[in-house]
Amino acid sequence: MNERATQPIVSMRNVSKAFAGVRALDGCDFELRSGEVHALMGENGAGKSTLMKVLAGVYAKDAGEIVFDGRAVEIDSPRAAQLLGIGIVHQELNLMSHLSAAQNIFIGREPRGRLRWFLDEDALNAQALAIFDRMHLALDPRTSVGELTVAKQQMVEIAKALSFDSRVLIMDEPTAALNDTEIGELFRIIGQLQSHGVGIVYISHKMDELKRVSQRVTVMRDGRVIATVPTATTPIDSIISMMVGRTLDAVPARRTAGAPREVALEVDGLSRGSVLKNVSFSVRRGEILGLAGLMGAGRTELARAVFGADPVDSGEIRVNGSKVKIRSPKDAVAHGIGYLSEDRKLCGLATGLAVEANVTLTSVERFLSLGIFLNERAMRRAANDYVERLAIKTPSIDQQVRLLSGGNQQKIVVAKWLLRDCGILFFDEPTRGIDVGAKAEIYKLLDSLAEQGRAIVMISSELPEILRMSHRVLVMCEGRITGELAAEDATQEKIMQLATQRETMVAG
Repeated sequence: MNERATQPIVSMRNVSKAFAGVRALDGCDFELRSGEVHALMGENGAGKSTLMKVLAGVYAKDAGEIVFDGRAVEIDSPRAAQLLGIGIVHQELNLMSHLSAAQNIFIGREPRGRLRWFLDEDALNAQALAIFDRMHLALDPRTSVGELTVAKQQMVEIAKALSFDSRVLIMDEPTAALNDTEIGELFRIIGQLQSHGVGIVYISHKMDELKRVSQRVTVMRDGRVIATVPTATTPIDSIISMMVGRTLDAVPARRTAGAPREVALEVDGLSRGSVLKNVSFSVRRGEILGLAGLMGAGRTELARAVFGADPVDSGEIRVNGSKVKIRSPKDAVAHGIGYLSEDRKLCGLATGLAVEANVTLTSVERFLSLGIFLNERAMRRAANDYVERLAIKTPSIDQQVRLLSGGNQQKIVVAKWLLRDCGILFFDEPTRGIDVGAKAEIYKLLDSLAEQGRAIVMISSELPEILRMSHRVLVMCEGRITGELAAEDATQEKIMQLATQRETMVAG
């Protein structure tokens, strides 16, 4: 590596930031070199995103210094960061689906024709195409963003950042919604950017990605930088220990189901258009049933259909042995079925409301006196009880949910359905976007719920998670159940075989 490549393009020195008196960053040092991928790791709330938002001009630092390309700079706005060549791709994509890819990339900076009030579409598309060519990306710039896959939308976000001639690119959880093929494409793009000298800050909770993509790792905890280490020579266990400040319990061998309990939920011949094709399964009380498959296999569609969120064409549902009609989520909840959506912020929480309001959201009627008066004291008592029972970390039940970490937000969704006394729970991607420490807590919570006799269906795209948590595994492909595996027989290879075949069969 030449001398220029080893020199930091960005140095953040002794950077601090507080919000309402709470210190989010405490004397943090961080550096990024040209042409390197530098992973930034830490549990939710560790300060990773806050530190990068300071670099991207979203937040103003309270103290410290930022040096860019050898000179001290003040980055007081996103525009100031962009002018320096610092781009950020947020975890939640910021695109307008009705506009084309090119229009999204250059919005507010569109090339004009001879008459200034007319847009030069040819020049706009040509400029976008030049960026795509630089990324070795085959994409028509005229395509509406709403027609693109999540992976392609991610590429448009990256192209948008590069349109400012970015020399630094911050990626916040870029693979959270991508499958393995799409992740491979993203890593190819990252390699192309590296070869052009772009320095990349890579924020992720996925440990397996570190070795594939990064050269160095900086670990944060409680608003402080704990260490910066070389990726190649640092064991994953060491990184995890630095992140959580403790040694996590080793992954236990998946226990087999105990004595058979009664069936809580039976689904027979459920069909819906082309997305669900004659799906049948059951889950018993005290059982965690893993639902595996590739993206588009129909797992979420199955959960939504059972929950009444989507209509079905045919099929029967039985709860505790009795046939039930579920035409809406209200019907499902009345029969003791809860659904924890894969997008907790959009579908599971009212993030602008307090913890108390979210926990009691589905059970308001039980706190009514004379049918019209809310018993606010009882609501607060119930919310505090579940905050304590689930070890939800919050200053108080009056805290807005949006200010809590992803793991604690997930626990609030669980609390909402437990207060409603749901005996059947669908968990759709329960640990997506949360850190390794919070994952361990969610796993313990799921085990605890099963031990209490609740029936759990867990949808997950992470096969190690499926293998760790499930008593049985069902595998879906193209809207069908293609196999069932007992916990002791399940392997990643067997699951992937079933996830890529089209004809229905039972393998266990």
